[in-house]
Amino acid sequence: MEQKMRQWQREKWAEQTIKNLRKNYFAASYVESAQDALALIMTMLPPETEIGLGDSLTLKEIGVLQAMEERGDNVLNPWRQGIRREESLALRRQAFTTDVFLTGTNAVTLDGKLVNIDGLGNRVAAMIFGPKKVIVVAGINKVVKDVEEALWRIKNVAAPVNARKHDYPAELRPPCSEGGFCRDCAPPRRICCNTVIIENCARDKERITVLIVGEELGY
Repeated sequence: MEQKMRQWQREKWAEQTIKNLRKNYFAASYVESAQDALALIMTMLPPETEIGLGDSLTLKEIGVLQAMEERGDNVLNPWRQGIRREESLALRRQAFTTDVFLTGTNAVTLDGKLVNIDGLGNRVAAMIFGPKKVIVVAGINKVVKDVEEALWRIKNVAAPVNARKHDYPAELRPPCSEGGFCRDCAPPRRICCNTVIIENCARDKERITVLIVGEELGY
């Protein structure tokens, strides 16, 4: 019974969010599980498609990176094991001209906005302009009331965990990775450098597809 109630609430939150995303000219869909998300995403990536990636735990959790690799897709992966920084940066720049850019998001608001904070900025830059199409995947845990709640969640939930998983040297280690919440730190230890709110796709209708998954995914 409790599981059914939680599922009901997740679907209602997703329903409202998708309604407003579509009102804001995003393409938007809801699927119940990570498995359903994987199946749908793979149908949205035709053969010969060049695919750029934003760094995303969500994509790893649903298995899309492995599935694309096994299918032999043309994927520009700046985070593959053993890659040199110079090559990684080159791939991130190359992603701006890909057919599809595949990424997660830090938050989706009930009124249909995408809210993200980046360090370098390549992910949010590609979401805004460059790739012909953008597919954004978000677990239901990323759905929040409004922009204010989104920014709080990013800085106090997502950023500390994300910072902690990276092996920063002491002089660059963000304070949130030690304290567990935002300290509004300064450079060079700051990773929250570029805040972007995508309010709509009015200038390029449905260029961005948002897929909300009825499971908790990512940070």
